[in-house]
Parts: sequence; structure tokens; C-alpha cells
Amino acid sequence: MGLSLLAHAKINLTLDVCSRRPDGYHEVEMIMQQIQLHDRLDFWPAEKDISLTSSGLAIDAGEDNLILRAARLLQKATGERKGAVIHLHKEIPVAAGLAGGSTDAAATLVGLNQLWSLQLSRKQLMDLAVQLGADVPFCLAGGTMLARGIGEILEPLSPAPSFGVILVKPPFGVPTAKIYQGLNLDRLGPRPDTAAMVQALAKGHLDELAGGLCNVLESVTLELFPQLQTIKEKLVQTGCQGALMSGSGPTVFGLTRDKQRAGEIASKLGDLEGQVIITEMKRPE
Repeated sequence: MGLSLLAHAKINLTLDVCSRRPDGYHEVEMIMQQIQLHDRLDFWPAEKDISLTSSGLAIDAGEDNLILRAARLLQKATGERKGAVIHLHKEIPVAAGLAGGSTDAAATLVGLNQLWSLQLSRKQLMDLAVQLGADVPFCLAGGTMLARGIGEILEPLSPAPSFGVILVKPPFGVPTAKIYQGLNLDRLGPRPDTAAMVQALAKGHLDELAGGLCNVLESVTLELFPQLQTIKEKLVQTGCQGALMSGSGPTVFGLTRDKQRAGEIASKLGDLEGQVIITEMKRPE
């Protein structure tokens, strides 16, 4: 008997970097938001081996894939000897700043916990999630969250309304490590007003939310890839209330009052190079 799970992408409404830690990670403070864009993972039991197949967007299905790493970690942590057949239908662009790999890893932890009847608690799954990457704990929790630490300290916030989201993924990737290495913490530009953004979410005001969008990593990524600034400007000029780069990039998103309005604006972006995706913020189920 198999099971299927949806693994949702995320955007960063704010992203601030507070300090660099001795272990090489950075202390961050950011507001993260799940969106409706998702991958689908299907799980079936197997005698012992773990195998991964995929459809949709192309992925690297080797041992470094976060799905396989999550499965192996779960086996190691629990001593489980059963296997699984996993199929990924990939819709979230790869290396895009949308946590596509992280959300697949989170879904793998949840899915195999069910498939293998391990009965691990949410806390136990969270402890495993942080070993796989800074975004994996949020992807496991979902919703609208204030994330601190390296991303593992999560505080639920008021859910954002179902605002429309236009994603523009340029035809290139951005190496996250290089962006963080290029960040000068002594000379950061505009920094997010996290408290004001929390209030904007509580009120559900699109104008206030759009006005508070801020990501300090733009100071590095936009300098390396100035075409991202052009995308931001185009989204606002065409009707988005605000636009921002998600994560370390390169995806830029624009916010609109609803998904229908996002579609209307996206139809006017034909000259932008890259993939344009129309979606919306994910509401609690």
C-alpha cells in the first residue's frame, strides 16, 4: 500500500543575516511563507533497498539527492531495515531559492515515517530535518513562520492571505555558498523590519506586506546578476505590489491581490527571459 504527499515550495518575505557562526553557518532572521507550487512524492514499501525515480523537471537522482539522504538518515536513526520505492514528480525549479530539495527531504521524512510505521514524533523528525539543511525544518512545519538560528528555530505567525505570487526563475542557478561568502556583514544595505512585517501579516494588508519585503542577500546576488534587478523592476512596473528575490536567488517573486491578478500580470511579461510561474500563498489546511 503506497502513499502520496505534496511538498510545497517557499518564498522569503524577509531575510536578514545577523552574524557568522564558528561552524560556517550564518545566524539568520527571516519570515518564510509556503506557496501552492509543489512537487509530489509517491512512496511504496520495498524489502530493503531504497530507489528513486522522477518525472517532470530533470533532477540528479544520485546519492547526494536530498530525498535519498533523508531516507538513509531515517534508516540510520531508527535502525529500520525496510526499503522503499520513491517517485518524485518535480514541478519546483531546481537551484532556485524556493527550497525545492529541502521540501522534498521534509516530505520524505514524513512519508517514510508513515510508510515504515516508525511513529516518530514531530520533535524527532525536526531533529533529523536540521541535519539535512537549514530550510528543511521550515518545510516540515510549513505555513508562515519566523525562522531564527540557522533556520531551525521556528515561530508560527499569522497566516498570510491567499495573495497571488508570480515567480520568475531565470535560466541559471546561483551557488548559495558563494552568495553567503560574498556577504559583508559590516556593510549590509537595507535590512528588514521584521516586527513591522509580523504586524503586516497579522493585519493581512498587501500594501504593508509588499512595502516590507527585504532580503539582505540581494546586495550580493543582484551585483553578480544585475538582470535580477531588471526582473524586480519589470514585475512592479507591470502591476505587482512588490517584488523580491527569494533566498539566495535567482528566483524573483512578485505579490498581487490574488492568483487571477497574478495571471493577468504574468501575461504581460513575455519578454522576460526565464520560467514564469503563477501561484499563490498557501493557506493552512
